[in-house]
Amino acid sequence: MVALQIISKIIQTGDNSIVENNLLTEEYFVGYEQEFNFIQDHIKKYGNVPDKNTFLSHFMDDKGNPTIELVEVNESDRYLIDTVREEYLFYKSVPVVNKIGKLLETDANSAAEYMLMAIKDLQPNYQLGGTDIINEADIRYQEYIERRNNPNDWFFTCGFPELDDLWHGLQRGEEFVVIVARTNQGKSWVLEKMTTHIWQLGFNVGYISPEMGPNSIGYRFDTLYKNFSNSSLAWGKNDIKEEDYQKYTEELKQKKNKFLVATPSEDFDRKITVSKLRNWIKQNKLDMIAVDGITYLTDERYKRGDNKTTSLTNISEDLMSLSVELKIPVLVVAQVNRNGVGGEDENTPELESIRDSDGIAYNASKVLSIRQLKDNTLVMQIKKQRIGKVGGKLNYNWDINNGVFTFMPAYDDGEPEEQTERKVREIKKQYKDKEDVF
Repeated sequence: MVALQIISKIIQTGDNSIVENNLLTEEYFVGYEQEFNFIQDHIKKYGNVPDKNTFLSHFMDDKGNPTIELVEVNESDRYLIDTVREEYLFYKSVPVVNKIGKLLETDANSAAEYMLMAIKDLQPNYQLGGTDIINEADIRYQEYIERRNNPNDWFFTCGFPELDDLWHGLQRGEEFVVIVARTNQGKSWVLEKMTTHIWQLGFNVGYISPEMGPNSIGYRFDTLYKNFSNSSLAWGKNDIKEEDYQKYTEELKQKKNKFLVATPSEDFDRKITVSKLRNWIKQNKLDMIAVDGITYLTDERYKRGDNKTTSLTNISEDLMSLSVELKIPVLVVAQVNRNGVGGEDENTPELESIRDSDGIAYNASKVLSIRQLKDNTLVMQIKKQRIGKVGGKLNYNWDINNGVFTFMPAYDDGEPEEQTERKVREIKKQYKDKEDVF
């Protein structure tokens, strides 16, 4: 049964990685060897998994009815692999055990000798590898030269120049970024500010929005990209010139790259998994993805008894693996506990405050902690990055309604304190009466 489940999952998701990553061969698909080989041959010849109709049409009886019926698969890849390997070992072991039993009836020494020889053949043959960093030192050298000479091929700027100075932008791959904050502190806005900026650079962006529909995200995009009043767009006020907005939308449609917004209910059959994200990225040729809430993802490795912490740790591990595999940055937002930060100080939440799982921070390449103060000041602080320093607190005056983030220099920027304070007062005065829209 598990062989059929794996075949069904490959056809339904269009993703053959479960076979490729686990070195599965036709021996693992007892009773389904022809179906397995058809899929693999199709991939070798055409470069993709056959779709459902192509697959089923190849396996028809004389009356034109399919000889195989695909099944719905909700099990994790880990379960499927563990089970198919167990079944494979069972099929190989049965004839060995039967022969040992017969030999024991007449010659125990021969049975023992045969058993010792057969056990070697029954050992799981899972290929384990590695990279010889000594022998492949020249590869690192070439990559360094490429990073130095073509930084735009390796990194995205994030839309906050001062933040880029501290964390050197976002790597194209091996980059799992977590933005953490309490509720209604602006983490979704910061996420969309970054994705809007990367779209402006000419790349395809994927944005998973569990709580807001595409039009709501679109209005925020319009605010961040061209500073249209978000309250006017969201509430239908007439203080935006209709001809200006219409002209803007027509010009926007001429752009070639896309900003793809997906929701769980409409686009992921109410269940977002990393496997579905992988397929979504490949189908739409996305250069990065952002998930507005990691807790909305479903753990494909879930086992009965696993708690929320284990599931979120698994999900974060799988998202980092996805980034490494597809060479794109993955950005998510996560909430912190109620006791994550409080009081009137300007502290931002710490890593241990991430709700339900410290595994999220453990697997992240970068963690950005944010907090909004009462005077429209947005405080950012890097709590983790694998390459570079942590800390680096940044203050922005945030005109929420118009999507403008204005950097406010700190006292240690090399200018007199009075001059810095005057700049800050001028910035805050400029945006004092702006409306708040979350």
